[in-house]
Amino acid sequence: MNIAIATDHTGKNVKNEIINFLNDEYNVIDLSKDNYDTDDYPDYAFKVGEYVKNNKDTLGILLCGTGIGMSIAANKVKGIRCALVSNINEAKLSKEHNNANIIAISAKQDINLIKECIKTFLTTEFSNEERHIRRINKIKEYEGD
Repeated sequence: MNIAIATDHTGKNVKNEIINFLNDEYNVIDLSKDNYDTDDYPDYAFKVGEYVKNNKDTLGILLCGTGIGMSIAANKVKGIRCALVSNINEAKLSKEHNNANIIAISAKQDINLIKECIKTFLTTEFSNEERHIRRINKIKEYEGD
């Protein structure tokens, strides 16, 4: 599985630690190799969103100060279901119920919690329950998919 990851300037060190954490099990694609104090988070959210949309077997991870801006921007990309995650249960349910293909996380959280959230997101399967499929299909229809 491929993992596309990006951050604005706030999460550069955290991003590098996550890449090292994931590199043994996943092919990690760093879409924010150069970060500057004047970074604009939407640029990276759009990059990861487009990458995930256009590459099968790819999930995304976005980091910024709160994760809020990244999640808002990523969800503007058609076909993306980005969940703002702040705990392990949200990471699990974002995949199990919503089949999220990207998660956004605050880079200011404890690194061990961030890693657990990411691992949970990556290893949880979509439930395929009819009610969740129905709800996701409503989102797709609204998007014009």
